[in-house]
Order: sequence, then structure tokens, then C-alpha cells
Amino acid sequence: MAKKEKASITVNDKEYFIEDMTDEQKAMINHIQDLTIKIESSQFNLEQLNFSKNAFVSSLSQSLKA
Repeated sequence: MAKKEKASITVNDKEYFIEDMTDEQKAMINHIQDLTIKIESSQFNLEQLNFSKNAFVSSLSQSLKA
């Protein structure tokens, strides 16, 4: 049988095993993971919004020159 590895995380250069943590600590890990995903998604959306805004500014500028 294959040996099952314990899932771990590293905090402040120290490794911790998730299965050894309290339910509260596990919940904090879940919050951190969810917030990381939300932050990355927000940054992606902000890039799209800024690019789109710049495209509209450029289009307006070009139309005003005509």
C-alpha cells in the first residue's frame, strides 16, 4: 500500500501538519485560501477594468481629433 503523506503548510519558515491543528486553525487556513483566491480575482478584474478604461479614453481622444 502507498504511504499517505500528511498535508502541511509552512508559516514563518516552520512546517505544520494540518491534521494536527484545531478546527479553528483549519478554519483560518480555509479563510486565508479563500481570501487569496478573491484577491487574485480582484487584481485580474482591476487589470481588465483599467485596460478597458484606457481603451475608451484613447477612443474618445481619437474621435475628438477628427
